[in-house]
Amino acid sequence: MRNAALALAASFGLLSAAPALAQVAAGPTLSAVRAKGMLDCGAHPGSPGLGMMDSRGVYSGLDADTCRAIAAAVLGDAQKVRWTILTSTTRLPALQSGQIDVLSRSTTWTHGRDTANGLNFTAVNFYDGQGFLVRRSTGVTRAAELGNATICVTAGSTSELNLADWSRTNNIPIHPLVFENNTETHLAYGNGRCDAFTTDISQLTGVRTTLQQPQEHIILPDVISKEPLAPAVRHGDDQWFDIVRWTVFALIEAEELGVTQANAEAMLQSENPSIRRLLGVAGDHGPVMGLDRRWAYNAIRAVGNYGEIYERNVGPNSPSQLPRGLNALWNKGGLMYAPPIR
Repeated sequence: MRNAALALAASFGLLSAAPALAQVAAGPTLSAVRAKGMLDCGAHPGSPGLGMMDSRGVYSGLDADTCRAIAAAVLGDAQKVRWTILTSTTRLPALQSGQIDVLSRSTTWTHGRDTANGLNFTAVNFYDGQGFLVRRSTGVTRAAELGNATICVTAGSTSELNLADWSRTNNIPIHPLVFENNTETHLAYGNGRCDAFTTDISQLTGVRTTLQQPQEHIILPDVISKEPLAPAVRHGDDQWFDIVRWTVFALIEAEELGVTQANAEAMLQSENPSIRRLLGVAGDHGPVMGLDRRWAYNAIRAVGNYGEIYERNVGPNSPSQLPRGLNALWNKGGLMYAPPIR
């Protein structure tokens, strides 16, 4: 009976932990990234707050920091990222072909992309929705007033498809003016070639900050779609899928636990079991993915927790001035929720 009870207790993890696991072997993507010493990340041509190259050649934004976090988790160095600038039409083929290791480029998670295109979306790092940017001088205050308007939109994006669906569903005739990438689209809007510009609200907010007189442009209150944005990887490499997904989750978990870029080192001494597992003081959560035990610690030390990333790139004190909204933590009214690391 005693042996049976011990076996039952062990099966439920009631006994002391087993010896530390050896690091599992690296799969194809992890091996390739380590061999070249670089993470190849698909990047946006220019979306202020999410991903944009500045005049010094520094790529910054929420999506950019997500890639840096992955590089830190995998290679121990957030600077070991090589950016590949991709348009809406070239981003998926670049990932499918192996040109890049991860696509962190304001890409909406949809059924077709997740199945027919051979991609896996990892974890949402921004909940968005599509809206409309118009000139205040037009007097338009609601999307329903855009009948017969010329609307700038980017080719190969969910925005193009959503615009057509919205027009058809609401019986509102429009004249789409389609461009290859968002940079061309927002330049056309800025030059007065269209009455409105439609894309994700996060991008519209960033674009408005680049216009000559931002206060003369408004984002209409109507949201016409769901746009869960998430880093994507190729089908067929579950280990790499886990690494990218759990790196995003670790940043969210860090915010919930109060672990920041500044205090991560001190938090290594915490007695909180959740913090100890997150930072690799306890457990084998890194090794079971083929990583070092300090994978999440390295990511947090490099870019901060999710809240810090959000605030400096798109938050109320940034040029984009976006409230957290749906991107707040689950216990603060939002949707950001990370499964436990245990």
